[in-house]
Amino acid sequence: MGKRVKIIMNHDVMNVGEEGDVCEVSSGYARNYLLPQKLAVPVSKHALEILNQRKTAIEKRKAEKRVQAQSIKDKIQHEVIVFSVQSGEHGKLFGSITSGHIAEELQKRGYSIEKKKIDVPEHHIKSLGDYTIKVKLYGNEEASFKVTVKPLEVKEETKEEARVAGKKTEEKESSEPAETEAAPETETASS
Repeated sequence: MGKRVKIIMNHDVMNVGEEGDVCEVSSGYARNYLLPQKLAVPVSKHALEILNQRKTAIEKRKAEKRVQAQSIKDKIQHEVIVFSVQSGEHGKLFGSITSGHIAEELQKRGYSIEKKKIDVPEHHIKSLGDYTIKVKLYGNEEASFKVTVKPLEVKEETKEEARVAGKKTEEKESSEPAETEAAPETETASS
């Protein structure tokens, strides 16, 4: 196993730690990602002193984030998102619904949740039905809401119009004369 180093988190990083936490991570992860992105600093005497000075402000921000997460949890649990999509026989979708699609829909409803915090069963939805989706909010706080996937209702008139339009296109293509390519003219050099 590789070398591990201790760091102080400057920002919340999912699956690592929250702002102000002293964490132990692999040296490569710290060197290649956390430190260059300024998400963390290496543990040192000076860094620990700065952390102690900032402790009250950090705790205040954490408390605000917890209250905000609880507020979002209370609201989002009553949401039902309905997707109407094209599907084939036996309820299989043409394509899939991913956490990105769900994040976009939540954004339209006023929730700012990153797609990586949305837990979709089997990473994507590929069939019609009702699903319970979990969202990681802050710390150990999670919320869940319902997603319903219904078949896209295609009106009979629309099907008929598409069939008629398809026939007209075929007739038009067959009635046009075939274009023949003219042989390119060659110039002769005259002296």
